[in-house]
Amino acid sequence: MENFQLQLLLKIIGLGSASGLLYNNNILLAIGDNSSYIYEYNLQNSQLEKHPLLEKSSEGILKNIKPDFESITQFGNDIYIFGSGSTEKRNQMVQLDATTKKIIKTTDLSNLYATMQSFGEVKPENFNLEGAIYNGENWFLFNRGNGKNSKNSIFTIGGQNLTDDFSVIYNTIKLPKIKGIETSFTDAILVNDKIYFLATAEDTPNTYDDGEVLGSIIGRINPETMKVEFTKKITATAKLEGLTLYSASEKEITFLICEDNDTDVQESNIYKLTLNLK
Repeated sequence: MENFQLQLLLKIIGLGSASGLLYNNNILLAIGDNSSYIYEYNLQNSQLEKHPLLEKSSEGILKNIKPDFESITQFGNDIYIFGSGSTEKRNQMVQLDATTKKIIKTTDLSNLYATMQSFGEVKPENFNLEGAIYNGENWFLFNRGNGKNSKNSIFTIGGQNLTDDFSVIYNTIKLPKIKGIETSFTDAILVNDKIYFLATAEDTPNTYDDGEVLGSIIGRINPETMKVEFTKKITATAKLEGLTLYSASEKEITFLICEDNDTDVQESNIYKLTLNLK
């Protein structure tokens, strides 16, 4: 996996602190961790729309009260957006209709998140979900292991629902270091029965405060064995978070990726990453 190309594709003005992406048919959906909107960007005409995720949605939300929407995934015509769980105000999941972008349901995941922390022996201060995948049967939720004594982990959630009838399987994932700091999950997607993920090395003592960004990697995990199949450093400077599939063939796979600038500036860089699979 030596051959790759990372290039800046576009800059979206009006979207800040981008944290998750979905792409389909020239439409890019994005969430930001300091906003309670989902953003719809048309790549053909460069038009940006936004749709509320809460009854009273806003942008540029203060860090201590923001819902911290970090993860987005789609199955069928349903879109699911997760709060990170890193504080008590960040425990919501919003379900949307993918066609209308209307809210179907909002779910409090406090019980699930508490069970995950207990089962995985993850302290509340080290709990920070950054990626979500749903395959129609199980959920895969990715805990970002940044901060002292924390660890990257994947929670596999089964059962009838995410509130009071679920099962939990927990796997710790060891990721490579950049300049002595272990990289930590920032997003993940499922492509052809393989998990592709982003991870960033950020020099910070905890999951709450931002730190110096030392670089980002992409990698692949076999979901059957939970073994890392490869990793590749793709930038030394950018905190790459959202990951979505753009195109795929036998020879190469291309993703769209967003950058979390960790500022109040309402603009976000969107990159195109192409990996040679041969």
